[in-house]
Amino acid sequence: MSISSIKRALVSVSDKSGIVEFSRELSKFGIEILSTGGTTKLLRDQGIRVQEVSSYTGFPEILNGRVKTLHPKIHGGILSQRLEADQAILDLHGIEPIDLVVVNLYPFEDILQKEGVSEAEIIEHIDIGGPTLLRSAAKNFQYVTAVTENSDYSAILSEIRAYGGTTLELRRRLAFKVFRKTSHYDQAIADFFHGNGAKRELLDLHYEKVLSLRYGENPHQKAAFFRDLTNDYPNVTNARILQGKQLSYNNILDTDSAIKIVQDFDRPTAAVIKHTNPCGVASAETIAEAFEKAYLCDPKSSFGCIIALNRPCDKEIVKFFRKHKMFVEIVVAPSFSEKACSLLSKKNDLRLLATGDLRINPKERDIKSVGGGILVQNMDFSDISRSDLKIVTRRVPTDEQMTDLLFARKIAKHVKSNAVVFAKNEVTTGIGAGQMSRVDSVFIAGHKALDRAKDSVMASDAFFPFADGVTEAWKAGITAIIQPGGSIRDAEVIAKADELGIAMVFTGVRSFKH
Repeated sequence: MSISSIKRALVSVSDKSGIVEFSRELSKFGIEILSTGGTTKLLRDQGIRVQEVSSYTGFPEILNGRVKTLHPKIHGGILSQRLEADQAILDLHGIEPIDLVVVNLYPFEDILQKEGVSEAEIIEHIDIGGPTLLRSAAKNFQYVTAVTENSDYSAILSEIRAYGGTTLELRRRLAFKVFRKTSHYDQAIADFFHGNGAKRELLDLHYEKVLSLRYGENPHQKAAFFRDLTNDYPNVTNARILQGKQLSYNNILDTDSAIKIVQDFDRPTAAVIKHTNPCGVASAETIAEAFEKAYLCDPKSSFGCIIALNRPCDKEIVKFFRKHKMFVEIVVAPSFSEKACSLLSKKNDLRLLATGDLRINPKERDIKSVGGGILVQNMDFSDISRSDLKIVTRRVPTDEQMTDLLFARKIAKHVKSNAVVFAKNEVTTGIGAGQMSRVDSVFIAGHKALDRAKDSVMASDAFFPFADGVTEAWKAGITAIIQPGGSIRDAEVIAKADELGIAMVFTGVRSFKH
């Protein structure tokens, strides 16, 4: 194990979250800290001893801070190899080795997303010193620890406590992160200039192969699984497989769809998935109750399903498995209790996936391939609240119906278009998915719901082009409808709802899913 001791650190960060606590711990280990500008002021204000780079180099920051770390005393200290010949040169010029470089970059891409930002302001957010410091440190990873993500602070402190420095394995891993980060950063800048100031004219995708799959969607298709190197969020790609055989192509697709549904909810929520569409979804006071209600929405379709939970899987859920002799392909949850794992271990073919606490990645992109190209969009993060709704009928939804309408609308976002969702008491009662005609989706949802449709509400992912969908919903027993509105026949649709005594609200937001 090659340990590199740390006596001196250079700390200069734009994102200052966690830096005070990290620097305070470094000081406790007797590590000298060099810093710049705003980082120096922050650390000093917090009582942390720090030397400003300009006092160390004997040269002030110039050009309004454009030049502050580009100096031989800084880069000589970072790039020197810990050899006698290099040390002699350092001694000759009064240079001290720098063993730890903690830098994150000016938020160039964040500035690009702001409205009304001038080209001059964008260019000022092109970091020069930061990438140079990081690349120097990462190049010399044999001796220097380069840090660009605050999520790595704890790992560094753990190794300093254990070994008095960092391991070569950690330094190499951090060097990889640096070059990945600076490559992405440079690409964003290149894209900006390529379009004469246009945002993201080129899309440079870097994915790492995770594994070769036995086959693709069908046995005659070859397939492989790749991961986005920049994505550290809890998802199907980063989930830990606790039990069971390798995931298939279809397993991965279905599990991804299942996770995306339950992570959309704050309350304990369970989803049962087949072929990327939900058979049932429910929210409740406990995850066990939510799971039971979700499964009972459509037990017949749930054979060979994938189950997603947004709370830890406990033994009560396993007891329900056994009682109903369920055949389940995968259970995915933030975690599994020790008892649940023990009981489920008897089902050798059942895969268990632990994601960690679920949270939405606000920068996630939806990428679909077409012949000769790809389509890219941000994910559908539309979240409708009661204040967004426009009541368009004489009948006004009750508070309970409003809750169910918003619940059903959130589910409809994740159902293949044309999508219709029936729900009551935050439980789906019927789902109509992937039909060419919206009225057929309503019919199928009613067929699935049967008697449970009575007094349910209905959500539609897009407007009703004709009033026949409202009539079909009324036949099933629907009492309130939520839809985007925007059809040239909205007046006819509203008139039909009034005639049948159905409450209707418009969201103004369509949520197709192709």
